[in-house]
Amino acid sequence: MAKRVTIQDIADTLGLSRNTVSKALNNVAGLSDSTRELVLKTAMEMGYKQFAFMGAFQDLKPKDETTSVVEGPNEIALITTVYIDRSHFASLTLDALQYELSQRGYVLNTHRVSHDQLAACELPLTLRLENTAAILCIEMFDPDYCSFICSLGVPTLFFDGPARVHGFNLESDQILMDNTTGVMQLVDDMVQRGVKRIGFVGDWTHCQSFLERFLAYRNAMAFADLPIDERYCIKHNKVAAISSSIASLDELPELFVCANDFVLIDALRSLRKLGFDVPRDVLLAGFDDSSESRSWMPSFTTIHIHTQAMAYNAMELLMSRIQEPTLEYRRMYVQTDLIYRQSTERTEGKQ
Repeated sequence: MAKRVTIQDIADTLGLSRNTVSKALNNVAGLSDSTRELVLKTAMEMGYKQFAFMGAFQDLKPKDETTSVVEGPNEIALITTVYIDRSHFASLTLDALQYELSQRGYVLNTHRVSHDQLAACELPLTLRLENTAAILCIEMFDPDYCSFICSLGVPTLFFDGPARVHGFNLESDQILMDNTTGVMQLVDDMVQRGVKRIGFVGDWTHCQSFLERFLAYRNAMAFADLPIDERYCIKHNKVAAISSSIASLDELPELFVCANDFVLIDALRSLRKLGFDVPRDVLLAGFDDSSESRSWMPSFTTIHIHTQAMAYNAMELLMSRIQEPTLEYRRMYVQTDLIYRQSTERTEGKQ
């Protein structure tokens, strides 16, 4: 069996740091174009797992490569309720996915669902089903609307999706990041450091990923044989409600695990408003490894999502569903990595 190529192998080959190689592979800002291209080219040549499927190599492909032509509907309709900016984890994923789809003759068009359309279970006026080969849903978490989309008879793929509570099940393919491993590793590592009072911030019924992160936190606490103080489980995503919940506590936990980096930002703002310091008074950890996680002070301990891998696997799920509409529904998870930064560093010492 061939040896698995690692980030360290690529770093050693090029004489670069592991951190530099990781940034290049995951489209993180701060590197020169020449360094990024060198890393990507070397990773491809060495057979690194993430680029066996070449999601990031659009600039390295032959210039005379031809694009496939699709017979029949060729639009992949991206349906969302939000504006996806560069801070959203899906932004880089969509960049890669759009290119790969175009090489197969498909066009990715975005259709935003208004509040009224969501409530009435109506499609955006710009979407024409007769032109639609498949529907890709991002930030779509309303169970009724998602069930409506699944009933249209068009191949569908959800990035994340509604929380599977009260027996709800989505009749569609889904792609999610691994929401469990990093959270459980974080809690276990913190317990090993002597941190015992740990809470969670975020509405765990907001979406499936938030629910899985919350359950991972609770399972990790159970495996560590630690009690969960339910007062430390704050089921809110917005700063005002988080502030109110924290203000009602007579004692802070030692660590809050936040549902994502933007919930962490609201928790951080709430704590500062109440006169607390991070990480001196309480530690915080998030999820997504957003650009904000590196630019805020303190920088955030978080969990990195491999956007290129998400793009490749999303493409494969979409193409196979278009070709074989009767396949059993599939749910795919893509690897994530825990990254420690300042928000979980005690002021009296570094990790």
